[in-house]
Amino acid sequence: MLLKGKAWIFGDDISTDLIAPGRLFHLRSNLPELARHVLEDARPEFASSVKKGDFVIGGNNFGLGSSREHAPAILKIAGVSAVLAKSFARIFFRNAINVGLPVIICDTDNIKEGDILEVDLESGKVVNLASGSEIVFSPLPPAMRKILQDGGLVEHIKKHGDIEV
Repeated sequence: MLLKGKAWIFGDDISTDLIAPGRLFHLRSNLPELARHVLEDARPEFASSVKKGDFVIGGNNFGLGSSREHAPAILKIAGVSAVLAKSFARIFFRNAINVGLPVIICDTDNIKEGDILEVDLESGKVVNLASGSEIVFSPLPPAMRKILQDGGLVEHIKKHGDIEV
């Protein structure tokens, strides 16, 4: 799976409340509408400006806070192709895989706002097309890549009836 898009830089400790604002709780049954507000408390222009294929770049502890599974879902609906961060809250990481949003643990220090990245999920490589630099990361296990390829855990189970580990 090869992904390509623009980098949007966020910092450390981006919470699920910043991703999916709690004040919009009433929209949780309308995820496309909630996606129109994704990350607006962290960057008001993000939801209206993000393009399909773009990347969210975090620092440490991305996705901390409540276990809102709609946080990674609305990132995906908004067009984000993957989230790259130094570390993730465990429940966010798992929820992201379950909804079909790739999450990559890697060093994000040298990625700049607007850089165009190419991410190869299978080989574990991020190529920064703006700078020519490469970041190597540990690829997700094959079972997780298969879930992502199928569009998330529900679609994977519909297609295969079970999970092979």
